[in-house]
Amino acid sequence: MPLANITTIERHILDQQKRFPSATGEFTELLYDIALAAKMIARETTRAGLANILGESEGTNFYGERQQKLDVYADEVIMSLNEGTQRLCAMASEEHDDLIEIPTQFGLGKYVLLFDPLDGSSNIDVNVSVGTIFAIHRRVTPSGQGTMADVLQAGRRLVAAGYVIYGSSTMMVYSAGQGVHGFTLDPALGEFLLSHPDIRVPDTAKFYSANQGNERYWTDGVRGFTRWLQGMDPDDPRKPLSGRYIGSLVTDFHRNLLQGGVFYYPADSREGAPYGKMRLMFEAQAMAYLAQHAGAYASDGIGDILDVVPHSLHQRTPVFVGNRDLVERAEAFIRASDADWLETFGAYRARSAAGG
Repeated sequence: MPLANITTIERHILDQQKRFPSATGEFTELLYDIALAAKMIARETTRAGLANILGESEGTNFYGERQQKLDVYADEVIMSLNEGTQRLCAMASEEHDDLIEIPTQFGLGKYVLLFDPLDGSSNIDVNVSVGTIFAIHRRVTPSGQGTMADVLQAGRRLVAAGYVIYGSSTMMVYSAGQGVHGFTLDPALGEFLLSHPDIRVPDTAKFYSANQGNERYWTDGVRGFTRWLQGMDPDDPRKPLSGRYIGSLVTDFHRNLLQGGVFYYPADSREGAPYGKMRLMFEAQAMAYLAQHAGAYASDGIGDILDVVPHSLHQRTPVFVGNRDLVERAEAFIRASDADWLETFGAYRARSAAGG
């Protein structure tokens, strides 16, 4: 990379800040801290086979899932780097039942940080890429400790979101509303360098990503959409997409973001899953925000995920995200075939925070 073209994440964030006089150093520093946390987590994930950090811990999270040791480590790193900065009024993590309060002695700020510390962590023992997902809201209450009102905001109100993927290289991808930008960690320098400026989803999709082991539980509309993607619809012959599914949301999303495609994890008929599996606040909002700013689209099968007003911290949702034409085609299949599910899920989606 020519020296004149080297842009660190710090320089990039500062340059972005200069374009918006209302932006503050407080917000800029918050993004720095997330990048620092990513470096620390990357150090441990790349040493996972050498350090005593593989396998399950003794705890479980809100969803009853056994926590991995790396889940716990990543969660603690993000919390410790952000709780004493005076930039946040609250944090929320997939690994915690309730809001994470900021100790008052550290001072309180005007932002809320939501995060999934290590998405796909069950894959770490077999050396599959995993990731961190984060989203940032501006508080709506005037002062004091952050409340659920500050956290339970529609994705449309996000001020930034992103993810870090820990794979053959470590990349941080984020948007603050002006494009989606990717940075690759140079391990020799210990710096994230701009490698993928202004990412746009390619117009022509290559892949579809779904766990077809669950297909027998899907609605008729989703099964019809899958056959259409495979070129099996006799009324609409088309070149089929190739199936690629890793089982780590960040990894599947990242591939489709760069090469075009659609990822979907729909609701299904199993007990506990009619409203989907993905976490609205810790996974879907961030990915929907990034998709929007990269020229793509994210839906829950009814409409834009960014328009969903959440009613609970650990709310679940179906997700269809990727090239807009593909996601809109999924919505059309669901409208045509899944009237009962639309009625049931529509009522769930419309719950108020008070009544949820």
